[in-house]
Amino acid sequence: SLFPIAKDVKFQLEFNPARVKEYRLLGYETRALQQQDFNNDKVDAGDIGSGHSVTAIYEITPVGSDGGLLEPSRYSEQSTEQRAREALGQDTQAGEYGFLKIRYKLPQQDKSMLITTPILAGGSRSNTIAGADAELMTEVNFATAVAGFAQHLKGGKHLGSWNLDDAIKLAQANKGRDDYGYRTELIQLIRKAKTAKAM
Repeated sequence: SLFPIAKDVKFQLEFNPARVKEYRLLGYETRALQQQDFNNDKVDAGDIGSGHSVTAIYEITPVGSDGGLLEPSRYSEQSTEQRAREALGQDTQAGEYGFLKIRYKLPQQDKSMLITTPILAGGSRSNTIAGADAELMTEVNFATAVAGFAQHLKGGKHLGSWNLDDAIKLAQANKGRDDYGYRTELIQLIRKAKTAKAM
């Protein structure tokens, strides 16, 4: 049974147009909220249970990249205030990919609380990936394999040459701890999907 530790959990991510040319959220199509609903405590959202986690994966195209699907905008999305800060050398947002806001309510409360944090372009990790960072990268890579598999099942129009073999290879290399065998089961499921596709 689910014991909620937070209810009506909402995430809002604003990307910095000086760093991110395009983005798309993978999944969550049925859970998207209107922008104005983020601050409205009367709008229901998802609950988080004890011991559970939520992963949201965004695919981004950095500014200056040859990739992407959209034509460049004729008009800059940059505000007059932002241009003035840059001209004065006071641009504190230049090193940010975006800004994350999380709003949630405690189980017995009706008023939400807000957590905010910038997403730094360089990250805050040291030059050596070890210990917790290596474990984090394993989780990120496995989640990427899962998301790629899900995108493939939905038609994969944004996957390019990435295929089920790539999903298997990435998931297998980043299986990490698999105490209950769920990750191995997912890899087997991808293999079954590959076999079914060949029929």
